[in-house]
Amino acid sequence: MENRMIIISAPSGAGKTTLVKHLLSVRNDLEFSISACSRAKRDGELDGRDYYFMKKEEFRKKIDNNEFIEWEEVYPGSYYGTLRTEVYRIWNKGNHVIFDVDVVGGLNIKKQFAEKNLAVFIQPPSIEVLETRIRKRQSDSEDKIRERVNKAKWEMTFANKFDRIVVNNEISVAKIELLNLVNEFLNNNEPD
Repeated sequence: MENRMIIISAPSGAGKTTLVKHLLSVRNDLEFSISACSRAKRDGELDGRDYYFMKKEEFRKKIDNNEFIEWEEVYPGSYYGTLRTEVYRIWNKGNHVIFDVDVVGGLNIKKQFAEKNLAVFIQPPSIEVLETRIRKRQSDSEDKIRERVNKAKWEMTFANKFDRIVVNNEISVAKIELLNLVNEFLNNNEPD
């Protein structure tokens, strides 16, 4: 079996994590790539399950040592990235890697592993719907919400650089559409 990657990217609040969890629940040959980050844990998050949580200094040292496939300073002082060791850990088990990654990170992975991946952009039906979803989380300050919405507007300009776009207007429909794309890619080698 050839090692493959499924890259799921979207602006914050578009539903990518829900969709990734669905794929993981229905395909036992996919394994989640746990990202590294320098932000604080949110309630209910665990190190090594949700993220590899690191101090900024540790993250920067790993950047200097070229230990990341991709990394980005998503917000000032807030780093996210994909460790090389994480991808090879999953491939060595014989599984395909699935990424839940921001837009720039997704495009960086796509560039490095072009022949091995399917990159899907999860698009919200509108910026207004996205803002409502972010507010429902009740985990961000008003400034952070504004920052996320502004970033989402910018990120949506990259949608056409992905292999496929799935509009998440209704989660049950988006789950089916995304699963069909993934099945087609993994079963046929590449999507139409």
